[in-house]
Parts: sequence; structure tokens; C-alpha cells
Amino acid sequence: MAVGCFISTGRSIDSAVERVRMAESLGYEACYVTHIAGRESLTVVTIYAGATQRIRLGTGVVPIYTRTPATMGQTAATIDDYCGGRLNLGLGVSHRPVVEGWHGQTIDKPVAEMREYVAIVRAVLRGEDPPPGEKWRTAFHLAGLDPRPELPIYTAALSPGMLRLAGEIADGVVLWLCNPNYIRDVVVPEVTAGRERAGKTLERFDIVPAVPAALTDDPAPAYEVMRRDLLPYFGLPFYRAMIERSGFDADVAAYDAAAGDVEAMQAAISTDFLEVLTAVGDEAAVRAGIDRYAEAGATSPCVGPIPKTDFEATLRAAAPGG
Repeated sequence: MAVGCFISTGRSIDSAVERVRMAESLGYEACYVTHIAGRESLTVVTIYAGATQRIRLGTGVVPIYTRTPATMGQTAATIDDYCGGRLNLGLGVSHRPVVEGWHGQTIDKPVAEMREYVAIVRAVLRGEDPPPGEKWRTAFHLAGLDPRPELPIYTAALSPGMLRLAGEIADGVVLWLCNPNYIRDVVVPEVTAGRERAGKTLERFDIVPAVPAALTDDPAPAYEVMRRDLLPYFGLPFYRAMIERSGFDADVAAYDAAAGDVEAMQAAISTDFLEVLTAVGDEAAVRAGIDRYAEAGATSPCVGPIPKTDFEATLRAAAPGG
């Protein structure tokens, strides 16, 4: 098991850089950056690269509709060259409010479009002719920069179809809100099916779940923050299906029954669900939470901060070999 972390810039790039340096010194294998409406993730990864020497750096994840695959391949090759081959390029479909509302693009056939996009990016990184696609066509070739054929591409996945695709075409899968039950019962079997379809095994395939974590004497406040943060996800179809498949259909039903009552909707997210999903409590509880993910089949559990908790202390508690 290789333990990683998610470190966003928050309010200060300088503070985030210090956290990344701390994670590197503590022995974390990789540091990932989410792609939201704040500082742009690939730019942030480049900043982190300039401040570190060993730790791998990744996007968790960049929506594919924000850049053409030629631009994504060129950007990834540039960053990987700069950081000495330490980039994990994480790509995702995202959701219609982001793709359509922010970027003016459309999600038409998500699984097919992810397949096409990754094929073009890989061709760019290998210095090969990009294959023609239905949504994207390009004759782009890197010039003045050596190909980066070994650069790993990870894809985000929730549904069985996207998980099978990840196993087939990617080097790893990035997971959010996928608790150990879902990893054991759905992620590992579906990714395995995809690997078999490509004539490969699970060996060296990276399963990277985000693990909300907090070192604390009192888990209750951290759980309340999680309930507020998770509320929108219980309304998104892909996440609802995943939560139901992981054995928490009663939480989804209670959320639906409370429609319009925000406090009741938050209360519908059960403590049982949060205890399975997170690594919260004293040092032993934090480590036990990470171990649950590893036992379910995750190869690189990545701890992420829960707002209003001490993330530096959590990083120390969850550090590999600590």
C-alpha cells in the first residue's frame, strides 16, 4: 500500500506548498490536486513540482471537456518534463453543471468520449499519430519536446461501465465518495473485468480513493461538516447509484423523504455511512480508516482534509510508516 494525500491551495498557495513539502518529508507517495473553481489544478501541480523533489504529483481530476486532448497531452508532457517524470495525469468526465454551465461543452457519450480522449492523449505523449475520433480530431505532434510514453493516465470512475473502461485503458482509477464496501464489491470486480478485456491483470494498476480524514478527540463536529459538504452529492445520479450499491440505500431514501428540509436532508446521511467513508478520530482510528480501504482493494488510499480540522496533524497521524 502506498499512502497519498489531497492538498488544495485553499486561501494561500504558500501555505499549500508548505503542506506538500511536509507530505514529501513524511514519506507520502503522491499528492493530488482537485479541479474546482479556484486556482487551476495543472498550474498548481506545476507550482508543487517546483517546490519538491520526490513526491509524485497528480490531478484528481481534470474534466476532459476543459481542454482539447491535444492541449491536455502537450500540457501534461510539459509538466512531466519539468518535474522529472513525477506526474500522474488524472482525467474525469465531471458533471453537466460544470461542463455545460462553466465551459459551454456537452457530455454526450461519456464512456465513449473518455475512451476517445485518452487514446488521443496517449498518442500525443507517445509521439504517434493521434487516432481520428467522433468528438475530437487532431493532427498535433509534440515538437522540441521528447515524448513521454510512460506518463501514467488515471481516470475518474463511479459507474460499472466507467470502472471497466478505467481498467481497460488507464493506469489507475481515482475515486471520490467510494467507501470500502463499494471498492470491494464493485470497483475491484469491474476494474478487473476491464483489465481482462485488455489482456492485463490488476498488477501495477493503481486504485486511488480519496479518504476524508481528521485527527480529533471528538468525531462529531467533523461528521457534521461532512454532512454539509456531502449534501449536493446525494442529489447527483451517479453518486446516488454508487451510495446505494455500497449498502446505504436507506440513507438515499431518507434524503429523498426529507426533500426541502436541509437539516433533515443532512441528518439523513447516517453516522454509519460516515464511519465507513472516513478516517476520523484518534491516531489509531485514522490508521484503521486507511487500512479499511487497503483491505478492500485500494492500492493508494489518499487522505484529504475535512474542513475545520487540523490537517497538518492528520497528515502526521496518517503518514506511511508512522
